[in-house]
Amino acid sequence: MTEQLRNIAIIAHVDHGKTTLVDEMLRQSGTVQAHQDMAERAMDSGDIERERGITILAKATSVLWDKGEAPVRVNIVDTPGHADFGGEVERILSMVDGCVLLIDAAEGPMPQTKFVLSKALALGLRPIVCLNKVDRPQAEPDEALDAAFDLFAALGANDEQLDFPVLYASGRDGWASDELDGDRKDLAPLFERIIAHVPPPPVADDAADQPFQMLATTLEADNFLGRILTGRVTAGVVKPGMTMKALSADGSEVERVRVTKVLAFRGLARQPVDEGLPGDIIALAGFQKASVADTLCDLPVSEALPAQPIDPPTLSIRVAPNDSPLAGREGDKVQSRVIRERLFRQAEGDVAIQVTESDTGDAYEVAGRGELQLGVLMENMRREGFELAVSRPQVVTRRDENGNLLEPIEEVTIDVDDEHTGSVIEKLTMRKAELVEMNPSGGGKTRIILHSPARSLIGYHSEFLTDTRGTGVINRAYLEHAPHKGQIEARRQGALISNGDGDSVPYALWNLEERGVLFIGPGEKVYKGMIIGENAKPDDLDVNPLKAKQLTNIRAAGKDDAVRLTPPRRLSLEEAISYIGDDELVEITPKTVRLRKKELEPHMRKRRAKEAAA
Repeated sequence: MTEQLRNIAIIAHVDHGKTTLVDEMLRQSGTVQAHQDMAERAMDSGDIERERGITILAKATSVLWDKGEAPVRVNIVDTPGHADFGGEVERILSMVDGCVLLIDAAEGPMPQTKFVLSKALALGLRPIVCLNKVDRPQAEPDEALDAAFDLFAALGANDEQLDFPVLYASGRDGWASDELDGDRKDLAPLFERIIAHVPPPPVADDAADQPFQMLATTLEADNFLGRILTGRVTAGVVKPGMTMKALSADGSEVERVRVTKVLAFRGLARQPVDEGLPGDIIALAGFQKASVADTLCDLPVSEALPAQPIDPPTLSIRVAPNDSPLAGREGDKVQSRVIRERLFRQAEGDVAIQVTESDTGDAYEVAGRGELQLGVLMENMRREGFELAVSRPQVVTRRDENGNLLEPIEEVTIDVDDEHTGSVIEKLTMRKAELVEMNPSGGGKTRIILHSPARSLIGYHSEFLTDTRGTGVINRAYLEHAPHKGQIEARRQGALISNGDGDSVPYALWNLEERGVLFIGPGEKVYKGMIIGENAKPDDLDVNPLKAKQLTNIRAAGKDDAVRLTPPRRLSLEEAISYIGDDELVEITPKTVRLRKKELEPHMRKRRAKEAAA
């Protein structure tokens, strides 16, 4: 059985075509029949994944390739391409024996390519390099291949890993070839290369006779089956009805349960099977307490399987119940207890998220990999009906053995038009970033690589888009913790703050437009202390968005009283979280994202400012 099994991961940077390629593999293997309907990017099952076109959760599928000498079942794991969801990547790679590294032939290796590849090489995997989108006019496959080899060498790949096979492909059109000018018919060369290059699972001949062992790598909840834990069977056989136990990393017993279901991946579905065999990727139902990184095993087993270490969080936010004057009007989950349960449930299944309670007990520190990961968590919670108040992100620092303060440093890769390189480099070097590399990337563009403190990038993205006229592309990946860089000057303008409660009035907003950029439109609910716009000057300014025009019974000839307002600047949830200052909060509800001051009363804000200055 194990001789006819292959476990692989498909790893790549965001938008290099992983999920589209998996769609074609499902179709061409016959797993999804020609007459069956299959949604585009079938593996991106979440609403946010489909809306944004990114993979957030690692997911497994399975295809049976029977067009070779013997049928081979290939378990495929589609991994996230963004470093913010790196916890998913690190766990999943421990389940597979090989990987396909997908690289856009036009863009070449990107920061997230480097991130996921470094994890794969550290585990001893021998990747297959697949240059995707080679049919695009701007594709440069030879340059991309050279850059990929340099990246392998820079990451310390051994001789076997450096001798990687290369395929040329177009995932959208469903073909792969061993040669750039070879036949462009189907994905058969890719399947054949996987079967020939990726070894079968490393299980002993007598593995089926040994006690059952499996390391849980993902956790999800099902309304009917309860907890479902997925992993690769290391040894033994599991069948429904067997009594199992779960061991934590230190070997202590977590619980004993009877397995209710054994599920295997068959195409896009997860189907019940009679038994789970060594080397296969399966899911078990029946456990009540076991979690990610626990060992699920037979009762005689006493030692836990080693779990892959996870990179530390780099950013944290403070999450508390919404206490604004408009609280409780749009959401039905507003209590601190309900928020606590949801956050700790997230941390249980996502090893890259850490949640701790504050000293007061009514707020929670949520630490993660980056603004995108934390923003996606908040977005999911608001869609579930939660109302939250979220603080500005803070970097997660630590100290070395000598007591020196260390902060997270990120590698920033930027592709911009040549005319904008000067302003981008100037802005980032002012934020204590160090220029590492700058090269022309063709088409009038320049690629800039910098090492920057993570805290200096908080809120920079909107400024970057303005500086590059929306044409720049910025990618970030955690590099290391390094000595603290010192004070970084904030450049954000002041805020326009409402001084009253009510509905905003068009005439008042029209008069306020000359003060700066507005975040709200007419007829919106506002309250005292709510931020309704950005001041053109550095200072905060209390304004009245409720003031109506004073009416008279005199009508001047030729006067047009119609008010024409500039469309407001609407901040997305992630933009809002990174935009706010240390004395501000983002109010998140199922329908609205608002900005506000922590202290709603002006005199309290002045008192806090004096205390901070002292």
